[in-house]
Amino acid sequence: MEPRAGVSKQDIREQIWDYMEARNLADFPRPVHHRIPNFKGASRAAEHFPRLQAFKMARTIKVNPDAPQKNARFLVLNSKKTLLVPTPRLRTGLFNKITPPPGATKDVLRKCATSQVVDIPETLLEDHDLTVDYILTPTRVITTGCERPKPTGIVWSKISCEMMGKMPVLRSLHCREEQAGKDVTLRDKRQSPPGARAALSTVRSPRELPLLESGSLQGDDVPSSTVYVGNLPRDARVSELKRALSARGAAPSRLTWQGPQRGAFLHYRDPAEAWQAISRLQGFCLGANTARVALARHQGASGLAGGRAGEPHPDP
Repeated sequence: MEPRAGVSKQDIREQIWDYMEARNLADFPRPVHHRIPNFKGASRAAEHFPRLQAFKMARTIKVNPDAPQKNARFLVLNSKKTLLVPTPRLRTGLFNKITPPPGATKDVLRKCATSQVVDIPETLLEDHDLTVDYILTPTRVITTGCERPKPTGIVWSKISCEMMGKMPVLRSLHCREEQAGKDVTLRDKRQSPPGARAALSTVRSPRELPLLESGSLQGDDVPSSTVYVGNLPRDARVSELKRALSARGAAPSRLTWQGPQRGAFLHYRDPAEAWQAISRLQGFCLGANTARVALARHQGASGLAGGRAGEPHPDP
């Protein structure tokens, strides 16, 4: 197939999906749209894998969890190599590490490891795109000869606050790279989402913020730029918390104190600042207590713990 002139990446995906469906080139699951197609002959294509010099030299190999790569995962384990499989949507980490059990049979290994070629126009490639060196089909191995440099890490300017919320591992990496002095400015921070500041202005008084035991706020008008800090010492004072937050570089624009409930709501100017604060507060301790830090969640009235937020605790 040859991509049409002036198309986008999504146009190419749609073209391939339509082509495969029209010619019945895929196995279950169908239709193939919006998924990695389980193309017919995928198992045979994977049999080329162990013949590659790169495969022979590698001790650890990453293979995606998609159906067409099932046999590739089996071949990695059958070759006594360590297999890395990305976790679903990266919600619990980057990879699951699978090491072949000693003395495992092929049947056990298979249980462990539970076609179209298009030359993408150079103009569609961005700095975060990972090009391939080999393409395996049921009938041949194609060496691409691509010399384009591979990405060297996370391009934070492509990451949104929503993605940070869905992938906790990103928050840990964000904190680590920020401490190393790298530019970790998020996409939302470079261009604040419409309405973020307007939403913040709708919450004017600490009494407008009902407390939830889970660290949640009620109402759709509460911005996602609010962070909940819980498990604070019983005798903690708001002045102590403010000093500790400032020392971490996570001072909020406003703070709602929940001393009797051993928590506080930290209000930031926009979601990007909130996620940056969460990264900086990883492992945050006040006194002998390790605080619980999370983005404040929205819940209905059924989640209320009773009572309303009190006025901030006076400084000593």
